[in-house]
Amino acid sequence: MKKSGTVKIVVIVLILAIVVLACYYYLNSRVKKEAAEETTVPTVVQNVLMKDLERSYPPTPKEVLKYYCEITECFYNEEYTEEELEALALKIQELYDDELVANKSQEDYMKDLHSDIASMKDSKYTIYSYEISASTDVEYFTQDGYSCARMYCTFNLKQEGATGVIASAERFVLRQDEDGHWKILGWELAD
Repeated sequence: MKKSGTVKIVVIVLILAIVVLACYYYLNSRVKKEAAEETTVPTVVQNVLMKDLERSYPPTPKEVLKYYCEITECFYNEEYTEEELEALALKIQELYDDELVANKSQEDYMKDLHSDIASMKDSKYTIYSYEISASTDVEYFTQDGYSCARMYCTFNLKQEGATGVIASAERFVLRQDEDGHWKILGWELAD
């Protein structure tokens, strides 16, 4: 009689252990599946927007211009929501000198930006690549008591269906602000 009671207890304990293990594996796999579903790869636009300029502002004129080009590529090459476009616009304006930002209201800036993007997309142009002056080619100078830098950037544009690229060289002037950050003061097409 003792043997049959002991066997029953062992069987019940084994069944309970199997049930507990099955529940554990089920719940664990469900949590992993939910975590995998929540993990999404950020878009190019989202990656560009993740840069925190308050904590890690680009230290050199070349790095400022590189980030400017990354945002510009997003404007003309990527898909984004209206909220992301506004965030990109605010992010690029953080790279601009206060004097440049003051030249246009935010409403006018956004209107012009929409127009520029629409024009490029209507013409079926995208930015194929860009080339920034080498660090040794940056021209540093002082103007009105400010440290300034002049450098070049060439945007290579590709039109849908065309075989070649069109180079658009631009000359940028950056000025160092009171925090030591290089800010874009302006740019123009280069000769």
